[in-house]
Amino acid sequence: MTKLIAFHLPQYHPIPENDEWWGKGFTEWTNVGKAKPLFKGHYQPHLPADLGFYDLRLPEARQAQAELARQYGIHGFCYYHYWFQGKRLLEKPLDAILQSKEPDFPFMLCWANENWTRRWDGGDQIVLMKQDYSSADALAHIHMLLPFFRNERYIRVNGKPFFAIYRSPIITNLEEYIHIFRTEAQKEGIELYIARVESHAQFGKEHMTNFDAGIEFQPFAKTWSEFLESMDSTQRQLPDRIRRKLLHISGFFSKLKKKFSYERYGDYVDFLIKNYQYQQEYVCYPGASPSWDNTARRGDNAFLLRGSTPQKFQEWLQFHKDNYRPASSEENFLFINAWNEWAEGNHLEPCQKWGLKYLEAVKEVYGTSN
Repeated sequence: MTKLIAFHLPQYHPIPENDEWWGKGFTEWTNVGKAKPLFKGHYQPHLPADLGFYDLRLPEARQAQAELARQYGIHGFCYYHYWFQGKRLLEKPLDAILQSKEPDFPFMLCWANENWTRRWDGGDQIVLMKQDYSSADALAHIHMLLPFFRNERYIRVNGKPFFAIYRSPIITNLEEYIHIFRTEAQKEGIELYIARVESHAQFGKEHMTNFDAGIEFQPFAKTWSEFLESMDSTQRQLPDRIRRKLLHISGFFSKLKKKFSYERYGDYVDFLIKNYQYQQEYVCYPGASPSWDNTARRGDNAFLLRGSTPQKFQEWLQFHKDNYRPASSEENFLFINAWNEWAEGNHLEPCQKWGLKYLEAVKEVYGTSN
């Protein structure tokens, strides 16, 4: 049976760094609550329903998430882990999960190894917390992670703890870094299963030398690049008068300083179902995404997938249910982006518009978690 893993953001509790950068008491809910619609019919703000505006320092909040996920067919969470040359951020929920042994729910870690920036883009402008890489850093990093890998709830593949890296190509000494990870873990009797997240146009076998698998980061996986290419091709085939009209409309919106861009969620799902090809050259876990709209974070500079519905999301899941053939009985995961990315409009957790319907779509296709 395919095991569904949902990416999980832990930024739902205040930390001193966010207090300094964004204001006292900042959490992900701060951006969520101030979001406004940018055009008629725009679904903003995304507001939580069943779980409310939770604080992940509370064990009751973490337990409620796990119970809801299990009830609707999610096998486990892939928590984002933040490490900056020995400095950890947003670590309190993870440390509490490790130490308390609650909730009793499978989990794994994904190292979100981007710079933290004021623009929320992981780039190198207006950097708040910078990433640097060294052999000493790799050594300290792996020893911090070992207690998580030893935990009985940690997700494994053939007995190997499953660890993911969000943007591996930006690690300057990647081969050395991964080598230190593996050899130091082996000294402790642990063999690692390490995957790279495929996004930001970083796809293909040439990136797989140091890894056991890839993970699609939908909606910005390889199919997204192919979708945009198809859209560009279609537009190039339009008559000149229509193209001029589109450019005029684009210029009009630019004058209004409406810089956000969008595609239609349904168009992307239809394209994916028609054109998707599972990776054959190496193990790559497919993904799915319920929606995307990061205007809560980025305002007019946002990107939207407009018109997402639970029904269309269910079509996406059903396609994978019907066609995905895992590499082995152990390598049988599908990653959903995301469980609770509220400021990106990307969440399985119930909202006030759709309630439980996205979770019900998961359950309808895959049943309850085993």
